Amino acid sequence: MYIHVSTKMSYIYFQGKPIIIKVHAVKRAREREIAFPDQVYDVLQTGKVKRFGKHGIKFIKRGKEGSIICVGEDLGHCIIIKTIERGN
Repeated sequence: MYIHVSTKMSYIYFQGKPIIIKVHAVKRAREREIAFPDQVYDVLQTGKVKRFGKHGIKFIKRGKEGSIICVGEDLGHCIIIKTIERGN
């Protein structure tokens, strides 16, 4: 199941591909006290991008309380954010 919450913008795109956020990622963000959608959208728009593996992608942004990491998968036609973590 996928969710895309449209609050302050209609869609978020990266390299012309829409970014879809899974329900699991929203649950993890709230569990880790990361403000959804404000901080998450900020990470997706202005964070550093790191690719790993064949289709893996991470959006990383450093902050006062540590890094926020959005982990996802690039499917070619869209990017799906699967989970959200907090780093050091």
